[in-house]
Amino acid sequence: MKNYHTLFLFICLIAAGGAHSQADTAQHIMPGRRNSAVQQQKPYVILISADGFRYDYAAKYQPQQLLALGREGVQAEAMIPSFPSVTFPNHYTIATGLYPSHHGLVNNTFYDPAKKETYSMGARAKVGDSSWYGGTPLWVLAEQQQMLSASLFWVGSEAAVKGIRPTYYYNFNDKMPVAERIQVVRSWLELPEEKRPHIITFYLSEPDHAGHSYGPDDAHTQEAVQRVDSIIGALTKAVRATGLPVNFIFTSDHGMTAVDTEHPLALPAAIDTAKFIIPSSGTMAVLHARNQADIQPLYDQLKAGEKDYTVYLKTDMPGYLHYSQADDRFGRIGDILLLPVWPRVFSRRKPGIGHHGFDPAAVRDMKASFMAWGPAFKSNQRIPAFENVHVYPLIAAILGLQITEQIDGRVEVLRPVLK
Repeated sequence: MKNYHTLFLFICLIAAGGAHSQADTAQHIMPGRRNSAVQQQKPYVILISADGFRYDYAAKYQPQQLLALGREGVQAEAMIPSFPSVTFPNHYTIATGLYPSHHGLVNNTFYDPAKKETYSMGARAKVGDSSWYGGTPLWVLAEQQQMLSASLFWVGSEAAVKGIRPTYYYNFNDKMPVAERIQVVRSWLELPEEKRPHIITFYLSEPDHAGHSYGPDDAHTQEAVQRVDSIIGALTKAVRATGLPVNFIFTSDHGMTAVDTEHPLALPAAIDTAKFIIPSSGTMAVLHARNQADIQPLYDQLKAGEKDYTVYLKTDMPGYLHYSQADDRFGRIGDILLLPVWPRVFSRRKPGIGHHGFDPAAVRDMKASFMAWGPAFKSNQRIPAFENVHVYPLIAAILGLQITEQIDGRVEVLRPVLK
């Protein structure tokens, strides 16, 4: 009970501080929820994402605590992100077990012709609007089955997907001190059993920021990897002090690569912006036709002048990308897609050195990381690369949650890592 009162006072202090700034720093708590008696007996999972933690950063930069934890449990050669290999689609893929074309977040910024609106990860109102999100995120699946969940940031957790938010959640605020985040997680796990979350998401924005600014091979990125290592070490220590059977899954959404900063690609002059909406470019230029009759003529022009990029109709995208018209459940994939050939990117000015978004099958640097440790996992396991859609059924299996709708992930892929 003492710990419960400590948490209550902690929450009040955070809320009071948030009232004096524009950023929403308060913890949000959905009232009246409790774990069922059955769910109180289940283990716990903390799902961690270190944004942009490339598949080889552990070997490259030797984060000692992460390497030790990986040896203690499971480490994959790589985790393969879904296409496009950018932040919002892949975090939500991990959370739903669905490819981006199937859950609706088809890019960080994208246009929905039916809504006649553009979604952007920087638009707070859109991020919190549940109509943009398909699938059943892990926290929703848990809450539907009377298992409480909590989120210290994850794509989709700020919206009431299927009318449900995590029992405990924070709106994204990257200025929240790491020590405070760790204390919040420990406090959640010290709540009484009926109020204690069994699935917790925990997001870190590094080393992505450093990778974008300085590139994957720079000392700043190495320092960012070491900071992540320290955070994971401190989090693991704090959680283990609770004595609970907590399982950790450490992931990232994508990798990072250095691109040609001296020779950015201009969008081809044949593209008439009066006829086409272009919500995004960079590692993929997306074109939505205002008039369908304009699609084929422009495609033919672009194909004829194709150089340092590959142009596709939505109907002709390679099947392994799961990003074609046949996959497009929400009608949000562009009519024409231009994919630059690495290391070139589309940009109107000199681009930054670090990028992601390329096809992971073509650019190995796009691949992400996966480690897992805790009582559910076998020890000292090394496994081959796998697609990130398979994390969802793994977590559902650990928590004994029934998957209630069709997903793209398969539990058979990762079941062998469990005891």
